[in-house]
Amino acid sequence: MSISESLIEAAQELSRATGQLEFAPPVAYVYNPLDYAWNGHRSYLQRFGNSTKRVVFMGMNPGPWGMSQTGVPFGEIAAVRDWMGIDEPIRSPEPEHPKRPILGFACEKSEVSGRRLWGLFSERCPKAADFFGEHFVLNYCPLVFMEESSRNRTPDKLPASEVEALFAACDAHLRRCVEILAPEWVVGVGGFAQGRAQSALEGVDVKHGKVLHPSPASPAANRGWAEAATKQLTNQGIW
Repeated sequence: MSISESLIEAAQELSRATGQLEFAPPVAYVYNPLDYAWNGHRSYLQRFGNSTKRVVFMGMNPGPWGMSQTGVPFGEIAAVRDWMGIDEPIRSPEPEHPKRPILGFACEKSEVSGRRLWGLFSERCPKAADFFGEHFVLNYCPLVFMEESSRNRTPDKLPASEVEALFAACDAHLRRCVEILAPEWVVGVGGFAQGRAQSALEGVDVKHGKVLHPSPASPAANRGWAEAATKQLTNQGIW
């Protein structure tokens, strides 16, 4: 089995394991892009998960206008379509929140975190293949959680009774991906991701790094995320 085929198998197992979990209010809707946006995610793994990597970047979970729409981690539509060359038909989740429609590549909203992340990577490597020759990006948790109001609820805000099974599945998937990709570094995009990576990969021979999360909710990220992230990666010896 090829590396990309192994990643596809691992993603399908993660989708099955997390798709059967139940979550109580205030979570009212749960989207699983590994299901309805599988075309986009599979294309991403086939194109760019076809070799071992030196650095794996890991985010928390999909954003409403990124991976939720495209199936690609931090999946800002312009970056996925124009830089990565991925443009796949995306189905709608069931049930779908009326305020958070999934329009796939027709979505006109921008995922700021993804625009910043992929913007830095594409500036460094104008050809996507050059970046993915040594790097890969994945999310720890594949699910999107929304309250009735459509407010996003991140995995770190879920009660302990719900995260036990969720994190067990996500930890197992991360360990499998690291086994497949054999990276030197796993870099958490934000503190939550770094913490989960350190916990899940305890005892695994891999170095851990961290970059500031590119979220517009972060004042530090809004003061120049690309410059701050580049400095962090350089200082840690990753770049």
